[in-house]
This record gives sequence, C-alpha cells and structure tokens, in this order.
Amino acid sequence: MEVWLAILLPFVLLTARIGGFVLVSPIFGWQAVPVVVRAGLVLLLTVFFAANISPAVNILAVHWLSAVLLIFQEAIIGLGLGLAARLVYTAVQQGGMIAAQQMGFSDAGVIDPVSGSRARPIATLFEMVFALLFLAAGGHRLLLTMLAGSFKGFPIAAAPDISLLTQGVVVSGSAMLLFALKLAAPLLAGFLVLGVFLCILARVLPEMNILMASFPLRVGAGIFMAAAIMPSFNAFTTELARWMQRHLIL
Repeated sequence: MEVWLAILLPFVLLTARIGGFVLVSPIFGWQAVPVVVRAGLVLLLTVFFAANISPAVNILAVHWLSAVLLIFQEAIIGLGLGLAARLVYTAVQQGGMIAAQQMGFSDAGVIDPVSGSRARPIATLFEMVFALLFLAAGGHRLLLTMLAGSFKGFPIAAAPDISLLTQGVVVSGSAMLLFALKLAAPLLAGFLVLGVFLCILARVLPEMNILMASFPLRVGAGIFMAAAIMPSFNAFTTELARWMQRHLIL
C-alpha cells in the first residue's frame, strides 16, 4: 500500500465510524442541526479519537480493496451504534404518538423539527421536553461515552462481532416499546376510563351524538393528563439514561 494511503487510512476509518454514528444518533443526527455543524463535529471527534486510538491491524499490510471493505465495515458499526441509541431515544416520541392517537390528533399535519416528518403535536411536545432534560442531565456526554466505548468492544480495523452489534439493536428496539408503553400508560388508563364513561352515556342518552361530543372531551382530557405526567419526565429521563449506560456502553 502507498505510504500516504497508509497514513490516511486510520483517519478515514475513524471518520467512517464516527460519521455513521453522528448521522443516525439522537441529538447529533437531528435534521434541525445544520449539515455543516454535523460535519464539523465529526471532524472534531475524529481528531480527538485519532490521538488516543490505534488500529488493531497493521495498516501498511492492507490491500486497497481490503481498505475499502474496512471503511464500509466501520461505517456499518457506526450506523449500528447510532441506531441502537436512536431506538431507545425514540421511545418518547412513540409514547407521545400513542397519546396523540387517543386524543384524535392523528391527522394533524405538524412538521417535527427533529425528524423533519409529520408528527402529532403532543408527541413533539414530549420530545422537546425530554430533549431539554436529556441534555441538562448530560445525555450528550452519555452518547460520546458510548461512542468511545465502542472502540474497545469493536476495535478499529478488527473483525467485528456482528452478533453483539445485532443484539444491541434488537434489545434497544424492545426497550423502546417498553419505555413508550411506560410513558403512555397513564394516558391509556385515563382514556380507557373516558371510553367507559362515553359508552355509558351513549346508553343513557341514545339521541346524543357521542362521536362529536367525545372530540373536545378527548382533547381536554389528553392535555390535562399530559400536563399531569410532565413532572415525572425527570425520573423517566434518569431511568432511560441509566438503561443506556448499562446496556449500550461497552
């Protein structure tokens, strides 16, 4: 291999992994963050980790075709790590979407500034509040610690443990569903009681249009219950961060 390529390859491998992580990870990978800022962050992190991490194999003995495969491998590892963190973080958005579905906000065409897609207003509110608490609790440092720990579990240029990476993504997906149901459970219970009340009301007053009358009741009850569970977001954020620290940091 050419000497100049051997010198640049470790830097490129680090950039591939860090770039894949930043691309899909929460907070760093939000579409609201400018591309220039994300690119600068990738470059800054690459320079920082390059001073402390060395490849697991002799780069001088690597063929150019193997170098391309190594770059692709590091990008896949970074994407897998970022996806695992993103899945756990998405639990808040999913919990808010469950609540919005019950409130009748499923057709609201509000653009989510985080993902850039259409989202429910209550889900956007939950996600913004959680993001502020997550950053205030040092969640960005937790993500960087996760990235730094990946260089121990998946050394640069070494054969990756695909089963471990896949297991992390699968466990994160199951945790997302669990945390989403935990967050939305009080609202689901409240809407269940409201549904029973509306069913009884429909039997007592058959001439009343229950469907039209239920819309303001659902919205009002949903807003009230969402405000009631807001104080618990601090404990929820702490629990989710501890789960990420136990299961995603190598």
